[in-house]
Amino acid sequence: MNRIYPIGIQCFQEIREGGYFYVDKTELIYELVTTGKYYFLSRPRRFGKSLLLSTLEAYFEGKKELFEGLAIYDKEKDWDKFPVLHLDLNTEKYSCVESLENKLDLFLSQCEGLYGKNTDEYSIATRFEGVIRRAYENTGRKAVILVDEYDKPLLQMIGNDSLQEEYRNILKAFYGALKSMDRYIKFALLTGVTKFGKVSIFSDLNNLRDISMDWQYSSICGITESELLSDCKDDVSALGLANSLTEEKTRLKLKEMYDGYHFNERCMDIYNPFSLLNTFATGKFGSYWFETGTPTYLVELLKQRDFVIEELDGIEIDGTMLQCIDPTSRNPIPVIYQSGYLTIKGYDEEFNTYILGFPNKEVEQGFVNFLLPFYANVKNDNSGFEIKNFVKEVRSGKIDEFMMRLQTLFADTPYELERNLEVHYQNILYIVFKLMGFYTDVEYRTSCGRIDMVVRTSDYIYILEFKLDGTAEQALSQINDRLYALPFENSRKRIVKVGVNFSNKLRNIEKWVVEEK
Repeated sequence: MNRIYPIGIQCFQEIREGGYFYVDKTELIYELVTTGKYYFLSRPRRFGKSLLLSTLEAYFEGKKELFEGLAIYDKEKDWDKFPVLHLDLNTEKYSCVESLENKLDLFLSQCEGLYGKNTDEYSIATRFEGVIRRAYENTGRKAVILVDEYDKPLLQMIGNDSLQEEYRNILKAFYGALKSMDRYIKFALLTGVTKFGKVSIFSDLNNLRDISMDWQYSSICGITESELLSDCKDDVSALGLANSLTEEKTRLKLKEMYDGYHFNERCMDIYNPFSLLNTFATGKFGSYWFETGTPTYLVELLKQRDFVIEELDGIEIDGTMLQCIDPTSRNPIPVIYQSGYLTIKGYDEEFNTYILGFPNKEVEQGFVNFLLPFYANVKNDNSGFEIKNFVKEVRSGKIDEFMMRLQTLFADTPYELERNLEVHYQNILYIVFKLMGFYTDVEYRTSCGRIDMVVRTSDYIYILEFKLDGTAEQALSQINDRLYALPFENSRKRIVKVGVNFSNKLRNIEKWVVEEK
């Protein structure tokens, strides 16, 4: 099978003319353009938003030949050509107001080169209004407005309230043209990772239909199970052969690694398209989506709130918070959800609350591993090596070496955490043992929260209890007094009990005691 995968290619015309693999989404696109006018869609990065806009651009430019063999080809009868104004905000680092203004100025100058310029239009907003009107006057057809990653400037400045406010004011006025120039517009779609509400740009731009959580358009980006089984059947077989796996085990592995995204309470499972296509192209399972870059602002949000990382998986949140982010709020969960690191796992219709969790193993392992250097004394490029050593030491019963390595992670704890040390300790422990759990059997706070931690390997069962400003002996006594080892007595594995004490004064592990059986 000589399939060509469009890795990194977001241009619909190039994909079609180059014979690249393409999952047909044009039936949904036809439904979109024939049943409404103004839309907004939120999806995580690398989920196909840019390709969706590129496909719409080709459609509205009347490039019928590119759609031959696709669902929309016979549905559309006219294939009229419309002027398309396509703004991509994804290609800039918005470190200051001038960078945003220059980006918008460049876009408008290019549009004015096509449809003319009026020197009386002095502001970015009035210039945008002008090019929309002249696009109609010069062609006799209404304009199509496509905006890719509308929220990129706002996301880059999370935590910088004053600059965010300036960006909001600029974009609010700019996008306001979509409402004032309504009579000259045929269709408009804005895409992004997040939807900012309240005092943000959407407060005035209230004529957009937000389809981010619409069941009808759940699969407009991403790959569904049925598409995997039909469009990718040969790819799955080839991947299985390359990895000495049966077809069934290959599908299960793909599902475990890349499936599990839900964009509403009724949504079918959606696969991450970027990771899926990279896996088929390379013949190897890997963390492709995650390795393309995780924004540090997500971690900063978690740290600002002293958020307990363990609570991420299974957290419950009000439905209104998922659909629209309050830019003045410090709650990190809505942004983390819309960025694709959490997804919908359950829904309570009576109270309109959602239960969130990691969508799949790639995201869970990648995100937790990404957190480690931000919380512990370890370099970004060394976290994988540290976890490898932890796993090797517990597998071989080297508990003292393991504990000394754990001590190093708590070294250089920032002094600004003085009042939040307990959460800090808890987060580092959770991250380390969560990562170890991908290679060993780790239960965190098992038995209704009684045992702090249980780690199982092929030869050992470790029972760990932690104290803060107590003693390691007290922690070990608790293990014995409360018979924490009793459920494991019939195991042939060696049982190792470890009592650990953290000291606020030392800002680290003060002592540990070990008892083996």
